[in-house]
Amino acid sequence: MQISVMTAGLLGTVISLIGLAFAWYQRGYVLAQAPGNEAMQKIANAIQRGAQAFLTREYRAVAVFVAIVALVLIGLSLVPNSGMSIWTAAAFVSGAVASGVAGYIGMYIAVRANVRTTQAASESLNKGLRVAFASGTVMGTVVVSLALLGICLLFVLFRELLQLDAATSASALAGFGFGGTSIAIFARVGGGIYTKAADVGADLVGKTEAGIPEDDPRNPATIADNVGDNVGDVAGMGSDLFESYASSIIAAVALAVPLAQVDAVRGLAAQVYPILVAAAGLLIGMASTFLVTTKEGATQEQLLGSLRRGVWTASGGVALAIIALAALLNLGTGIMIATLSGLIGGVAIGFFTEYYTSDTYRPTQALAESAVGGAGIVIIRGLALGMFSTLAPVVVVVLVTLIATVFGGLYGVAMAAVGMLATLGITLATDAYGPVADNAGGIAEMAHLPAEVRERTDALDSLGNTTAATGKGFAIGSAAMTALALIAAFITSVGLSDAPTTVAAVLLDPHLVTGLFIGSVLPFIFSGLTMLAVGNAAQGIVVEVRRQFKEIPGLMEGTAEPDYERCVAISTDNAIRQMIAPGLLAVSVPVVIGMLIVVGPRMGLAAFISSQTLIGVLLGSLVPSFMLAVMMANAGGAWDNAKKYIEAGHLGGKGSDAHKAAVVGDTVGDPFKDTAGPSLNILLKLLAIVSLVIAPLIANFS
Repeated sequence: MQISVMTAGLLGTVISLIGLAFAWYQRGYVLAQAPGNEAMQKIANAIQRGAQAFLTREYRAVAVFVAIVALVLIGLSLVPNSGMSIWTAAAFVSGAVASGVAGYIGMYIAVRANVRTTQAASESLNKGLRVAFASGTVMGTVVVSLALLGICLLFVLFRELLQLDAATSASALAGFGFGGTSIAIFARVGGGIYTKAADVGADLVGKTEAGIPEDDPRNPATIADNVGDNVGDVAGMGSDLFESYASSIIAAVALAVPLAQVDAVRGLAAQVYPILVAAAGLLIGMASTFLVTTKEGATQEQLLGSLRRGVWTASGGVALAIIALAALLNLGTGIMIATLSGLIGGVAIGFFTEYYTSDTYRPTQALAESAVGGAGIVIIRGLALGMFSTLAPVVVVVLVTLIATVFGGLYGVAMAAVGMLATLGITLATDAYGPVADNAGGIAEMAHLPAEVRERTDALDSLGNTTAATGKGFAIGSAAMTALALIAAFITSVGLSDAPTTVAAVLLDPHLVTGLFIGSVLPFIFSGLTMLAVGNAAQGIVVEVRRQFKEIPGLMEGTAEPDYERCVAISTDNAIRQMIAPGLLAVSVPVVIGMLIVVGPRMGLAAFISSQTLIGVLLGSLVPSFMLAVMMANAGGAWDNAKKYIEAGHLGGKGSDAHKAAVVGDTVGDPFKDTAGPSLNILLKLLAIVSLVIAPLIANFS
């Protein structure tokens, strides 16, 4: 059966609008819940103001960057014979706006769901889970719906209304992914710096020096810490996965172009297939969210099972949709198998991440036990755990890549990435749920609610740590597959995919080898910049918290109120200022190398740089970024849950020497799992999508 671009685009648009309507419905459900007593509402309002202030300043700074890049893209499109289209600039702005809106909506609902989750948890564990998860579904559904809506509208505009050819429309569509990535890199890095500076500063002075509980209202950094959970793990993660989702579809569309040149009917089917798979995944994911429920007194394993029930049901439904759509479009079993391999790979990566980070499994329990030996042992064991945890995801990605390539070629690799992200609506919901549960626990502590309420919110928070780690693992795996597909699309776009040569000649090409070295060092420099930024920002929080404890009479006794807004301002200023360098590094490297490729022959530099150099940079950055991101995310998640395991009453409980050692491990793990690690996802995708955007320029002038 043949489906036209117009039909596929309209179908995707309608389903996207259904998704937005569902998100609105879930928003209404969350806001209809009771917001708690006056004390709880006062704390929640402070968190809302802090998150709003940060996101406003961050988006204002990013808007300048977006405007500059848009002007550059317009300028390049006006260069004769550049191969660049002015529609790339339009798609870029559209992607940036859609990504920013998705992140903002997710943050908006999260900072209003936290206090309602606290109040719901005072009634039952299941109601607390339902409210927190409903807020997560708003985020997940909005991200997927806006990304799919933007791609469908642009796809129909370029192919049907403007009558652009397949190659030009695919190139212009890459601008949409670039726009999403531009927001993601700053939202993820800036939000990550903010949240971990506040968290580390609050823990170092509050728990380690002053000996007061986590989220104690006497700690001036508690509000900033709670704000950070939302701007980093909700708005930042939303923008990150918006870009992965959009870019995987765009890469598949781009890699279908060569098929269209050989067989117009099969090529058209290959271009609409990723859109239809994504649309089916959106519908199935929405239906599966209603399966997430639990019972009072549920264990961590039972709580985790309730989320798995929703995710695994969605995965099964999407698998059936993949098979049905491949048959409907006559694409053959090869493409179907390639897409299914990505879907199964995503589920497998999620499972292995749970195994290494949840305190219901042995790795994290053993890490907690090592805290008896002191902070140094905790750090050593945590790093070892993170390093070991890279094996399973690498094996999964290798198998998925080989299966996808054997059965579907480079297009199969792109469809594997689409398959992996097809359940993103519900997968992201389980991730965005975590910060809401974390905030709910903080509000319960600060509002001095009964112990049973804090026990329920702690259970939800501990589950959130695991789901956040699982979400990061999923994001990393999908980022690797998406980047690989984008790199394949870039190689195809610059005309090197069919170049006759031998493997030995490719491997011995000095341009490729030097590019590999340049690409390999980028993740380490990037991670160093983000880790250093957290350290610098945390230092400012530590100094301020110590000052307030020393200078505000009655603060430690609980008779005076700390200056929360000062810590919020410090975190905001540091995050905005220090997110610039990592962001510019990621954007500038492929642009500088691309420009050198273009002007090289005219400057006598052809012997030193070529298109293979940029391919080397992309491949060289992919492997270490993937390894580092997995290691950091899993080590950080395990350190956090090891601390929670001790706080639950094991190994001496709160205040014990083991607990103090675990707090140190968690402090190191915070920037690992919430700043440097997740930001690497965006680095490797940003390098690839920028290269794909400028590919026509390189192909025409190099």
